[in-house]
Amino acid sequence: MTKRYLVTGGGGFVGKALCKELRRQGHDVVSLSRGSYPDLEAVGVLAQQVDIGSNVDGWAHLFDGIDGVFHTAAKVDMWGEYEGFYKTNVLGTRNILAACQRAGVKNLVFTSSPSVIHTGSDLVNVDESTPYPTHYHAFYPQTKAQAEQEVLSSDRDGSLRTVALRPHLIWGPNDTNLIPTVVERAKIGRLTRIGSGENLVDLTFIDDCVNAHILAMRALEERPEKVGGKAYFISQGDPVKMWGWIDEVLVAHGLPPVKKALSTKVAYTLASVMEVVAKALSLIGVRMKPLLTRFLVSEMSTHHYFNIARAKSDLGYHPSCSIAEAMRRTPWTLPQQGGEK
Repeated sequence: MTKRYLVTGGGGFVGKALCKELRRQGHDVVSLSRGSYPDLEAVGVLAQQVDIGSNVDGWAHLFDGIDGVFHTAAKVDMWGEYEGFYKTNVLGTRNILAACQRAGVKNLVFTSSPSVIHTGSDLVNVDESTPYPTHYHAFYPQTKAQAEQEVLSSDRDGSLRTVALRPHLIWGPNDTNLIPTVVERAKIGRLTRIGSGENLVDLTFIDDCVNAHILAMRALEERPEKVGGKAYFISQGDPVKMWGWIDEVLVAHGLPPVKKALSTKVAYTLASVMEVVAKALSLIGVRMKPLLTRFLVSEMSTHHYFNIARAKSDLGYHPSCSIAEAMRRTPWTLPQQGGEK
């Protein structure tokens, strides 16, 4: 049965892959993004340029006749002004919820992040019962946690049913974030191993991330009383050594493995100093992005992998492949002369 879905952040890595898969399955798709994306229009997506942090009255009509919303849009960064994160991640989410409620949209799948429970310490096979921390070291996880809680609390009276997915470190073909960042830092000599290099992390292959979103929407449509108002960790369920995997990615791009290293203690101290300097400079109007932040240090040096049993049970989610198989499925593009990404 053909349905009409709306995807926020349709120009992003997850949003674009989701739009294209929904179209492949024969559904009508509306995409909301800040930019224009001819490749989405080429496959029949109705692509609209919208800033979700702006006045919702100007674009709420786009939700009329929508069967379900996938809210993937977010400001993702390790550093930046609080207002920018708050506008997109919190106010933008509130606007999406308001637009859904005005138009009578019944189902919303929210793309959250495991960082909403980030404490800076190891997270070893934790499940969704893990509480939100009382303090965050970065505005991204802080605002995503607030948005997630508002999304899930909106599933109260049955008029709007919601699910939050927490995919971890999404990557794969056409990645615009994780892999390009790793490769770019390596090329300019700014990739340094932090900690022992033995920390295990979860990764999520883009195909399985997209499938998890579609399964979550189907679950909301077919059994909302079971899944509504819940969060779900999503990954391959196949933790790997983060720095070993990074080395594999670099080798696949014709680059040498990471040679430089810092202890976690030294990196954390440097990050703290860099954050203080960046904040001080911002007071006189100078914007500087620290090379290291406390959030980044903990993300790169601690164990963080998650129990996906709830997603398997409630959503019918099962990863399609291991990390090793996902590596084989990904067509790596070797760097060309001139430093092209």
